[in-house]
Amino acid sequence: AAVTAHESPRGYRVRVARRLDDTWAAWFDGFTLRAADDGTTLVSGLVDQAQLHGLFAKLRDLGLEIVSVDATDGPTP
Repeated sequence: AAVTAHESPRGYRVRVARRLDDTWAAWFDGFTLRAADDGTTLVSGLVDQAQLHGLFAKLRDLGLEIVSVDATDGPTP
């Protein structure tokens, strides 16, 4: 969803280039992990940029490639 300059998103989704199962959820602060058939994982449940930057640090520490980051209009499950 597109976000205009005067609006702020209420959530974020990040796709990484590795398949992660639910056993990683605790390491990712309880964010929702959805493994996709294409070998990627969608991390959702981020509600602000502070969580987003924290997630980026964890992904960097694991050496995981970020495929995409999407701002959402509302909370993501």
